[in-house]
Amino acid sequence: MTDKYIENILNARVYDVARETPLELVPSLSKRMNCRVYLKREDMQPVFSFKLRGAYNKIAQLSDDVLKKGVICASAGNHAQGVALSANKLGIPAIIVMPLTTPSIKVESVRGYGAEIVLIGDTFDEAYEHCMTLVEEKGLTFIHPFDDPDVIAGQGTVAVEILRQCGDDKIEAIFVPVGGGGLIAGVAVYVKHLRPEIKIIGVEPDDAPSMQQALLKGERVVLDQVGIFADGVAVRQVGEETFRIARQCVDEVILVSTDEICAAIKDIFDDTRAIMEPAGALAVAGLKKHIENSPMRDKTLIAINSGANMNFDRLRHVSERAELGEQREALLAVTIPEKPGSFRKFCEVMGRRGITEFNYRYADNKDAHIFAGVQLQNGEKEKTGLLACLESLGYPVLDMTDNEMAKIHIRYMVGGHAQKVTDELVYRFQFPERPGALLQFLTNMGEDWNISLFHYRNHGADYGRILVGIQVPEDERDVFDQFLQNLGYLYWEEHGNDAYKLFLG
Repeated sequence: MTDKYIENILNARVYDVARETPLELVPSLSKRMNCRVYLKREDMQPVFSFKLRGAYNKIAQLSDDVLKKGVICASAGNHAQGVALSANKLGIPAIIVMPLTTPSIKVESVRGYGAEIVLIGDTFDEAYEHCMTLVEEKGLTFIHPFDDPDVIAGQGTVAVEILRQCGDDKIEAIFVPVGGGGLIAGVAVYVKHLRPEIKIIGVEPDDAPSMQQALLKGERVVLDQVGIFADGVAVRQVGEETFRIARQCVDEVILVSTDEICAAIKDIFDDTRAIMEPAGALAVAGLKKHIENSPMRDKTLIAINSGANMNFDRLRHVSERAELGEQREALLAVTIPEKPGSFRKFCEVMGRRGITEFNYRYADNKDAHIFAGVQLQNGEKEKTGLLACLESLGYPVLDMTDNEMAKIHIRYMVGGHAQKVTDELVYRFQFPERPGALLQFLTNMGEDWNISLFHYRNHGADYGRILVGIQVPEDERDVFDQFLQNLGYLYWEEHGNDAYKLFLG
């Protein structure tokens, strides 16, 4: 089976539409990591993603009679663009089914290639189900985004280029972003055939670990829910064929957080001035985490930049989270005396450190609570020293850097403790971000209980997150608990959260 894949990869038809992308040494990241770090620039494809390779190779294998009827696919965006451009190149009709959460830049790109677009569902899986219905109704050929031998072979051409471009340089590991598994399957099967000593390391978001969980359990799993910040890899179940290959050829899968992905986007920008989409920066995030956990000096490491279809309005969110992901910012809750001169004395303690934000919440006549963002030059070590310094000077302090409520809501809120609100419960809700989602949330909340606090902020294609205070009398708590379970949203009660107790409780 492996030999057959090698033959198919070497004979794949991709260069009618795709290009051989550069393998670039990135000096700044290499210096920081004490390694030679190369980026495989698949973001430089005509559709700004590697997906074009597999899509065209699959479509190019179809007979003329099949091609005349047209093709169809379900995709969060990059595969859609590959199919649309391929169909346009071959002069055949194409229907693209996309989730409603797909970034508009990808939707408009697909539309520009002349494909018919159907937007439906919140995830790839929902779009896929509708796509299968259209396949039956219209007799179109389905082009799978990852679980197809021809698609896998097309993606494998990335590995052919990497080994040729790297020449005799001894490669320690290749880091590959993982969604459904098409890219890592194609890369792994080719590399392990020719250079089995090279480690193939997959990288997934920690809120969409479909391949990591499958390899851990020895069988494909269906995740209950996946995060959509890295929408290009938001897949609840990896492919059957891609999983089979991964079990044989993939050495490890690393999970990374949203903050770590955002930091990787910034790292790539600093070296290349190119802006990756979240899925496109996964490999670099994984490479950095791997080195952090297993330091290695003077090794050659390769990360595949898989895509650059970034919505412009997401850059604000990426910029904010990048500082946290790179440990260049700390979020601190500090209690200071409620008296004149306290702010100035606190700032004197902070010295010449950059203050990224400074929020005040009145507590009582004795204490005041400060929420401060502080720039760090030396990461965790500097933060630990700063916390110790504040505590030694008598300032009660809490580290909020990893507190999701603080990062998402508190840093943007104005106000303080509710003085006359009774029976208040505070919850954090999460829902797929799409047009009308906020209105739908409020509609579902109904009018049975009064809303006493509300904070929502749009983060582009990330999940919608809402902080809500709701007045629920004690004798109605059981009914309210059942109501929350029936809503269908993920939610967390926040009364035990340090950020709540300090600033809202």
